[in-house]
Amino acid sequence: MRRKKRPEHSNHERWLVSYADFITLLFAFFVVLYASAQVDKRKIGKLAMAIQQGFAQMGVFEGAGQKPAVLAPDQSGPELPVTRSHEPLGSLEPLAQEPPADHPNLAGVQRRMQAALALQIRARTVSISSTKEGIVVSLRELGFFDSGSTALQPSALLALDEFVKVAGPLQARIRIEGHTDNIPIHNGRFDSNWELSTARATEIIKLFITRYGITPDRLSASGYGEYYPVASNDNPQGRAMNRRVDLVILNSNADSSAPSPELASPPDSPNPSTP
Repeated sequence: MRRKKRPEHSNHERWLVSYADFITLLFAFFVVLYASAQVDKRKIGKLAMAIQQGFAQMGVFEGAGQKPAVLAPDQSGPELPVTRSHEPLGSLEPLAQEPPADHPNLAGVQRRMQAALALQIRARTVSISSTKEGIVVSLRELGFFDSGSTALQPSALLALDEFVKVAGPLQARIRIEGHTDNIPIHNGRFDSNWELSTARATEIIKLFITRYGITPDRLSASGYGEYYPVASNDNPQGRAMNRRVDLVILNSNADSSAPSPELASPPDSPNPSTP
């Protein structure tokens, strides 16, 4: 007797297997996305700051020497300051660092110099300005030299003492520039303004070495005569401003033999004398 074939049972729940596989894959996909989004902000911040510092040392970004921007630690993160990972690289500030000895923070140097020479600045015998090469401390003839002479007045040493207190420890180079007005000079010692301006600069060089112990390799002297005025030579007030010696605290990129950049040389003027 032939057995009767039983009808196959239809399983209406087989779709659950495929659905479960799909849900598992979807869950794994979102786990991977979530893990990718939760990068280590502290490590990313260190990397960004290291790159930023490298560019800052080449002068690409401004703000060197400032502290980096930080995020306050949240409840879920590590209790360490971290850099904002969502900020573009160009907005990050470089790591704080001490400037090298021959490349001081010139803004801070200028503030300290102005405080040290406040008395002379009020008396209008000293003026201080900044240029792309460094800090220029201008000594007027009226408060420092006798007319047509290289002899320093006794009161000049007080100002030079204060100058060296600020500039001496920096180890930056110092260029001394002698300048005159356009009135021709002829006396028993000097036949021209070239000689007078150079001799005054050299006199201060000798004083820096012998009195203050500044090493000679940090110093240079230049005489520019009447050819780099800061005021008009058509009146006594302007000529008095032009008779000066400039002490230039140079940054590391400056040329120790070049005049201060704001003193533009007129066309066809002779080259300055640089001992």
